[in-house]
Amino acid sequence: MKWNKWTVGLAVLVVVGGYYWYRSSQSTTTPLQYITASVDKGLITASVSGSGNVIVDQSATVDPTITGTVAGLSVALGDSVKKGQPLFTVVNDQLDVNVAQAGASNFQTQNSIDSALLNRKQASSDYSVAKKKNKTTPNTYTKKQLSILKQKIDIADQSVSLAEKNVAASNLSYRKTTSDANKRQVLAPIDGTVNEINIKNGDDLAKLSSGSSKLSPIILGDLTTLKASVSVNEVDISNVAVGQKATATFSALDGLNATGKVEKIDSLGTVSQGVVTYRVQISFDSIDPRIKPNMSVSASIINNVKQNVLMVPNSALKSDNQGSYVETLANNVPQRHSVETGLANNTNTEIVSGLNAGDEVITQTIDPNIASTTNSAAGGLRIPGLTGGGSSGGGRPASTTGR
Repeated sequence: MKWNKWTVGLAVLVVVGGYYWYRSSQSTTTPLQYITASVDKGLITASVSGSGNVIVDQSATVDPTITGTVAGLSVALGDSVKKGQPLFTVVNDQLDVNVAQAGASNFQTQNSIDSALLNRKQASSDYSVAKKKNKTTPNTYTKKQLSILKQKIDIADQSVSLAEKNVAASNLSYRKTTSDANKRQVLAPIDGTVNEINIKNGDDLAKLSSGSSKLSPIILGDLTTLKASVSVNEVDISNVAVGQKATATFSALDGLNATGKVEKIDSLGTVSQGVVTYRVQISFDSIDPRIKPNMSVSASIINNVKQNVLMVPNSALKSDNQGSYVETLANNVPQRHSVETGLANNTNTEIVSGLNAGDEVITQTIDPNIASTTNSAAGGLRIPGLTGGGSSGGGRPASTTGR
């Protein structure tokens, strides 16, 4: 086919007209769609979150102050024990020698005080006799002689005082040595469960405590005193108080929710990578047997509760330089309503004024028209002889926008 300028002009006119026809046929606009929620009355709670671990509040380290060889170990890991129950024995013959030596020393110091008392008695008697003789027979003793006799009494008094101190020290030493010897029978200091054992029969306790890392022979814990110890950010800690109720969840126990209350709050915070946190201890109302020491725990501490208040989903609340507002629908047209807000949590916000119960507020706006687009005019219309291979128009999925 031979193309001349009239034919080309006609073809261009057809292409341009076809393009505008195509664009007008695609210009149908679908109205915006709105998702709404009802303004309800109910209970709203605010809480502070924290994470940490399960701890044993009442625990005891069994670590004798004496050395020796372990014998008669009578407990195993996980055993329940009662206060005063024998755990193991320390074999150390030197303790008997120490007791004998301390006893002999104590006997000697007791004799020394008896001797000092006799000396003081004799010095006092000598001085009294001299004074009497001078009364009956003047100048029997010179003033210097009387002074020396008086000094002997003072020296004897000092000897008695020193002997009394030596006796007191000797008694303490003897009691301590005897007490150490009695510690060869190691007893449980509390009721609890054996949580850790680092000894076996035949071990030398002196070697256990040597080196850079000291190990305790046995650690007991009362598993009825399990608590949650969590870290709370410095921004939130001012909202936490002793006695507040809390709920706890556990990473290892799906579906388990434990309740409790705040028992302790640390006064001093801990700084880690520039973040300050405070330890908060939570006691459980009841302890599920599945909860174990050191488990990871997340806690939600309830610091405020309001009942019978108006509230809206957080997705309905918006704000600008004029304040907070929500939108309702009137003839499918959004209408702005300024509101005063109160207590809020992660899902809902209290509405103090500006709305009534039953009002429907917009929580989401959907624009269906975002989905209908084409790549290009040429791609949407094929003119034989004037265009190359056709291209298919690509569309985007519908999206939602907050309004």
